[in-house]
Amino acid sequence: MAKDTNRSTKPARTAEDAPNPVWFKPVMFGFMLVGLAWIVVFYVSQSTLPVSSLGSWNILVGFGIMFIGFLMTTRWR
Repeated sequence: MAKDTNRSTKPARTAEDAPNPVWFKPVMFGFMLVGLAWIVVFYVSQSTLPVSSLGSWNILVGFGIMFIGFLMTTRWR
C-alpha cells in the first residue's frame, strides 16, 4: 500500500474555530466605552443628558449598551 502524503494531521478548521473578523474587537470595546460614556454623561449633566425624558432609565440604557460589549467577549478568539 502506498502512503498518502497529502493527508494533514491537523483537523480541519470549522467556523467556530475561525478567528474573529478585524472589526470585532473595536466594535466590542466601542460598545463598552459608549455605555460607560452614556452613564458618565448622565451623572455629570445632573439627569438632563443624554435623553432627559428617560430620567434614571438612562443608567439602564448605558448598562445595556455595555452588556452587549460584554456578551461579545464570549465570542472573542
